[in-house]
Amino acid sequence: MLTENNGEKNCELQIANCELKKKIADDLLAIRAVFLRPEEPFTWASGIQSPVYCDNRLTLSFPGVRRRVEEAFASLIKAKYPDCGMLMGTSTAGIAHAAIAAFLLDLPMGYVRSGAKGHGRANQIEGKLEPGAKVVVVEDLISTGGSVIEVVEVLRAAGAEVLGVVSIFSYGMQKGLERLAAAGVENTSLCDFDTLVGLAAETGVIEEKARAALLRFRDKPTDPGWMEML
Repeated sequence: MLTENNGEKNCELQIANCELKKKIADDLLAIRAVFLRPEEPFTWASGIQSPVYCDNRLTLSFPGVRRRVEEAFASLIKAKYPDCGMLMGTSTAGIAHAAIAAFLLDLPMGYVRSGAKGHGRANQIEGKLEPGAKVVVVEDLISTGGSVIEVVEVLRAAGAEVLGVVSIFSYGMQKGLERLAAAGVENTSLCDFDTLVGLAAETGVIEEKARAALLRFRDKPTDPGWMEML
């Protein structure tokens, strides 16, 4: 049973987490790392017509934003995964974030290539990964979850114990949530789609009707019906 003090502490943590998500969302919108363009959709590589485009690599070019992201990663990993012995970045977007967070935590770091090199030692995992190492994977973006699951599987095959994944942003798509759960992968994001869209509506970046359409897109990204809501 939770004591009154524990209940208050959990409430404080939830408030702090909500405030962090809003701050990161504000940062992503301010530096245009996330574009919301429901009236003129982007076309993803999959052919999906999307009202949103995310390029979190831009966070590296803004020192204040970069500092908040990396310090948030370090605090999250320290609190959630105190036994973590190594950070592994996803190639290529997660590499820099893993390196900076590992520096702040004084931990070793490496990264996983999308495929084995075709020359030299033909490595897919770069960095010294010891069998049994307790690893946290650092990713920039979670959508359907496929790419980060591949990274986790490569690490597991190499003998690592993957404690979880941390990421800057998550779309919260049902397909991604289901795939991560099926693979036994836990992801924690600094910011999510719902928070960002909510903030965009509150601050006038988008109209309220666009907010509903964006959330419909999140639920059914392959269904263009969200466009009819604008």
